[in-house]
This record gives sequence, structure tokens and C-alpha cells, in this order.
Amino acid sequence: MGQMEATDVRVGVLGCGNVGAALVTLVDEQSGVVSERTGISLEVAAIAVRNTSVDRGVECSADVFTTDAEAVVNDPSIDVVVEVMGGIEPARQLVLAALSLGKPVVTANKELLAAHGEELYVAAEGAGVDLLFEAAVAGAIPIMRPLRESLAGEPLTRVMGIVNGTTNFILSRMSDHGATYADALSEAQSLGYAESDPTADVEGFDAGAKAAVIASLAFGARVVPADVYHEGISGVGVDDIEAARAMGHCIKLLAVAERKTSVDGGVEVAVRVHPTLVPLAHPLAAVNDSFNAVFVEGGAVGELMFYGRGAGGRPTASAVFGDLIDAAANLRRGHGAPIGALRDVRIAPIGEIESAYYLSLEVDDRPGVLADVAAVFGGYGVSIKSMEQVGMGAEAQLRFITHLACENDFQATLGGLGELDAVRSIGSVLRVIDD
Repeated sequence: MGQMEATDVRVGVLGCGNVGAALVTLVDEQSGVVSERTGISLEVAAIAVRNTSVDRGVECSADVFTTDAEAVVNDPSIDVVVEVMGGIEPARQLVLAALSLGKPVVTANKELLAAHGEELYVAAEGAGVDLLFEAAVAGAIPIMRPLRESLAGEPLTRVMGIVNGTTNFILSRMSDHGATYADALSEAQSLGYAESDPTADVEGFDAGAKAAVIASLAFGARVVPADVYHEGISGVGVDDIEAARAMGHCIKLLAVAERKTSVDGGVEVAVRVHPTLVPLAHPLAAVNDSFNAVFVEGGAVGELMFYGRGAGGRPTASAVFGDLIDAAANLRRGHGAPIGALRDVRIAPIGEIESAYYLSLEVDDRPGVLADVAAVFGGYGVSIKSMEQVGMGAEAQLRFITHLACENDFQATLGGLGELDAVRSIGSVLRVIDD
């Protein structure tokens, strides 16, 4: 059988930071292999950057670089556009312009997709071309394609995971090396895992944007970042890490998207990000340092876990590269892979979700205290799964893990406990995933 004739595909890249530069290098390194396997000859023909005088560390002639991103998109010789510049604008307008011209787009921009995903999905479907974004959620981990293709007919019930490498690195350092939160954050910044302003990572906003994208694809629902409840890890201390370990758990920042049936028989979705006690026997407990993992649960498939590097220029670029090859192949075939219509669903507020909880209390060490505390739990319908006492006298602490309970009921329990004379203070409150 003769070798297929190669189809030339010219690529325009918007942005050339860590991911963009790594992508250009991958295309250069792997173009021969891609051509042999797919019959597609990829060429990075234009790269839009803010400053052409900066050395990007890539093997490209100077005339490939330009500061005019619109010219790259509008160039009729450019077949596929890759957006790795980040941010909302001008990325949104550039992506829409490329799609309107019938050019497939590959992006790694989770912020853009979380805020304007449906607009972009509709534009891509209307143009009959691809909008692919494997790298937007979990770096090198292939999770978007399984959700939109392999699991499209699966009745998924929950998708949860570790989708922010910065916070996972910090919590791993606190757990494995006894580092304080401040010291672990400082180390993450020195290694380039965290920005000088780490707010988006440590307060859960980055994970929240990714959770919105995951929920949209997993459940075919309109979910935006404003729908996502989030808590960060800045309040997690070494004592919490040690207490979790003593009770057979570790602490991870989890993004959780769940689909439930409402009381009237409709579909509702709950999406949240928060530090969580994870049983040490659970696969997510073994995901450490800057690695990510996404755990998928469905009525037919059971449980799946996708694991790998969630950040870094080259791992993330590998996901972009895979999308680029798919987009080029679909362009040659004359069709795209649409997301499908997103539907309106009720977004369940945090007060209605069900979770198990961890709670620590500083209490007077005297007879009857435990009975009084247990009575408050029972009065609000919150069942205690396990309890231990640490210390005696003035240092007495009670630690509880509950069975599944409604958030509103648990918050009412906290209010009731705060009114007990024997309870000196309410300490840490963390959610627990059911094992």
C-alpha cells in the first residue's frame, strides 16, 4: 500500500509563553511522525506575541513572529488557530473571529471557556469546525475528550478531582514534610508552581473555573464560575493535616460536580470546590505534589480515574498538540466535533448539598459533655460516624466525622453547639468525601 499524500496545515499560534513555546517545539520535533501516521504536515506559520524582541527559545525564523494577533486570525493562509494567550479579552474576540472564518480553534484557556463556553461552542457548531480544549482543565490529562466523546452516553453522577497543581503541592508538603502553609506556599512560588499573587489558586478560583467546564461537559448543562461554591486552603493548618491522618484521611482541595434528581423529578447540578478529607484508601489520596487526577462516577461505567501532570509548559502543550492534530484531521475531512446543546438546569445551592463532615471542638473535660454534644447533633438529624477525644482537662478536644448530612442541617448543628456552655470553641470544619 502506498503512503498517503500529506496535507499541509498551516497553524497560527496566539501567545508564546511556557505553553506556546513548548507547543511550537513539539510541532517541530514530532511533525515527521505526525505526517507518517496521519498524512498531515503541520507548520507553525505565524506566532502572535506582545513583544517580538523577547527570546522565546524556539526554532523559528524572526518573520514568523508578529504583534498583530488579528492579522494572524484573518490571514487566509492560516488553517488552524491555537489560542494560548490566556485571559478573557482579546482572546474571546479572536477565537470568535477565527471560528466565523471557518477555522478550527484549539485553546488552553479555562477562564475563557468557563465564562463564555456556550457562546464559543455555538459559534464552532455553526461554522462546522472544531473548538477543542483538552489542556484547559487538567494539563496533560485527557479528560475533556472522554467526557465529550467516550462518555457522552454515560449517565454520569459525579465528577470530582484534584485540578489545581499549586494547592496539591502545598498540601502535599504540609502532609509529607510537616511544613506550615506559609512555608509550603513560599516553596511553591520559588519553584514556579505558584504566582506572586497566589489568590486564584489557593482560594479555589482556578479550580472553580475548571469545575464549571467539567460540569458543563459531564452533564450537558449551562454552568458558569458564578455557579460554583468555593473555599480555599489558606485556613488549613498543620493541626488539621495531623488530625486527618489520625482519623485515616488526608486533605485535598477537590472540585466536585454532581448531578442529582430534584424533588419534582428534574435534573439539578451542584458544583463546588473546597478542602476535603479524603480516606487514605481512596485513589485520590495517593495523588501528590503538582499532579492532578479526575475521578469519574457513572451508573454504567462505575468508577474511572484519570491521572497525570496537571501543569507545566510541556505536559500542557502535549494536550494542545493532541487537539491540534485532531482539529487538522477533522478539517481535512470537512467536519468538526460539536459539543452539543447545553440545557438550563437548576444549580443547587451549597445549603442543599449532602456531605459528610469533619469537626473539632474545644470542650470542658467533665461528665455529661459528650452526651450534650451528641444531643445537639441528633436534634438536627446529623448522625455521628466516628469520634475521638484528644487531650484532657483544659486541652480537651473532640473530633467528629459525620455520616452524610444536609449542609443546612450541619450549619444549624454548629449553631447549636456554639450555644453549649461546655463548648469553648468550634475549631476546624471540613467536608469529607464518602468512601
